[in-house]
Amino acid sequence: MNSRRQSTSSTLVPFIVLLVAAFAALSVAAQDKPREDKSPTPAQKQDLLIVQPAPKQTPPDNSQKQRSSEKTEAQEPSGQKKPGTEVDEKNPLISNIDLIQLTVTVTDVYGRFVSGLGKNAFTVFDDKQQQEISFFSDDDAPVSVGVLFDVSGSMSGDKIKRAREALAHFIQTSHDRDEYFLIAFNSRAQLLMDRTRDGQAVLDKLTFVQTKNNTALYDACYLGVERVQRGTHPKRALLLISDGQDNNSRYTFNELRRVLKESDVVLYAIGILGGSDVGSSLGMEGQGILDELANVSGGKAFYPRTAPEMDDIFEQIALELRHQYSIGYRPPNFVSNGKWHHIKVKITPPRGLPRLFVRNKEGYFAIANPK
Repeated sequence: MNSRRQSTSSTLVPFIVLLVAAFAALSVAAQDKPREDKSPTPAQKQDLLIVQPAPKQTPPDNSQKQRSSEKTEAQEPSGQKKPGTEVDEKNPLISNIDLIQLTVTVTDVYGRFVSGLGKNAFTVFDDKQQQEISFFSDDDAPVSVGVLFDVSGSMSGDKIKRAREALAHFIQTSHDRDEYFLIAFNSRAQLLMDRTRDGQAVLDKLTFVQTKNNTALYDACYLGVERVQRGTHPKRALLLISDGQDNNSRYTFNELRRVLKESDVVLYAIGILGGSDVGSSLGMEGQGILDELANVSGGKAFYPRTAPEMDDIFEQIALELRHQYSIGYRPPNFVSNGKWHHIKVKITPPRGLPRLFVRNKEGYFAIANPK
């Protein structure tokens, strides 16, 4: 009897082992099946990322190869890239000596910046002759900015503190690849920082500046134009922070005015007026100077009365620089004879939009830029 039970047990044991193994195999297969169903998910996500508007097809040429190599370089880790090697820095947008470049600001009736307009919305006249626009861009491009900070005796007290705090708002709102030139001026203009992207370093440099002596405002603007034209970016601007009272410059107002008309630098002036300046003869004279310098360059002058208003104005200037249009055209039969050409830009707003306003520099001297 015992021997028969042992025989039966020895026969059942392998059978049970086989059943357990088969059951385990079925369980593994059942667990693996959902994984097979979910495996296409990454591929689906990748397809969604790939779906982009198809780029315009152009015949292959040398410039296309150059752009491809620039793109490869731009994708390198930032730690391995030397300063000043970005694509737009290596190839300025406009380099032809006969190509007239304009920086155009468009606003609506409420003063809000209007972006997204196409090239066909703009019409450019050169001495009343309509021109064909050969270059057009509304990209949020970085800017070479010259900060001209008045540290003369007339800026003493709370003026310089308010101006520095407002400048911080400008830097915070600006493009993260903007570069700065810092020029402080009293009896003479001095370059404190040359071509830096560290906005905080600019603010730190102004922390312990002492206000004293006279005001060489025209010399500072002249130096600012000269420096930003050496900047990395094709788009250039000056930010003049002063009460507008010059009394110690070597250059005259007319000389500075002509330099601004000849250059492609846009000047924005912020008049820091104290209580005694408003309505006074010196205050009115300072406003007139700042207005003219800004207007001739295609910029604008502002006169904040309170600290919050000053903060808003600095942010507004930073936003304007980021929502401008760059327009270029080649005048037929361009002659480098030094004559003044008047520019008029008209805009046709899309259907449904109210009247729009355009601001740009009023003209140029027909002088070929040196290569």
